[in-house]
Amino acid sequence: MPSPFALVTGSAHRLGKAFALSLASMGYSIALHYHGAEEQAKNTKSEIESLGVQAHLLQADLTDPAQIQSLFTRLDLLLQPFNLQLSTFNILVNSAAIMPVGNPRELELQDWNSALDLNLRAPFLIAQQAAKRMTAGGLIVNISDIGAQKAWSRYPSYTVSKAGLESLTKMLARAFAPDIRVNAIAPGLVLPSDVVNEEQWKKLVERLPLKRAATLNEITSALEFLIENEYITGQTIVVDGGYSLI
Repeated sequence: MPSPFALVTGSAHRLGKAFALSLASMGYSIALHYHGAEEQAKNTKSEIESLGVQAHLLQADLTDPAQIQSLFTRLDLLLQPFNLQLSTFNILVNSAAIMPVGNPRELELQDWNSALDLNLRAPFLIAQQAAKRMTAGGLIVNISDIGAQKAWSRYPSYTVSKAGLESLTKMLARAFAPDIRVNAIAPGLVLPSDVVNEEQWKKLVERLPLKRAATLNEITSALEFLIENEYITGQTIVVDGGYSLI
């Protein structure tokens, strides 16, 4: 019997990888999107396949609409019944993102555009394509950030893009109902990024009411919850250890 099928963008490493592995553990075959992290993507593919499900690598630059279209053309080949006997595509996780640094006085136009193109426009275009293929219904989950609720002046394009993503989530949930549900997950502090050093990370964590960063399982369990509870749409699930309280 064919397994259910999910596409996870930015799934070579970090949170995207965690979401892909979580879905694989639930029995989903994975379309594993990556941009430049080819070796990491191959390693993630091997980890997924060790769980007894299929994983398929799909490389694309999601800031290019033509490459998004090409990605779905390749996905269609995977979904053809005469090929790999996969079931209808029914889960999309939009996880790919970029976080340019630069205060509003200094941020370059390129950094503004790159964040908006990948973090906001790409999830919209991908959701459009996914909805055409979710013929038996489905779930789209956009990965936001607690920063969508903050005024992080060091990351203006990132915070604006994530705030827009949460607004997009509501709009798509209404437009795609009743067959397709659309929700978002907004993590707080989980994994240190390249733009924060160890000392800064420790200071950020210490400010949290719960005094610790989230585990990957605590974030991915929100995805599992959204899959299991079919009466939730248009919502952003905040998993932030109390960050939104400070």
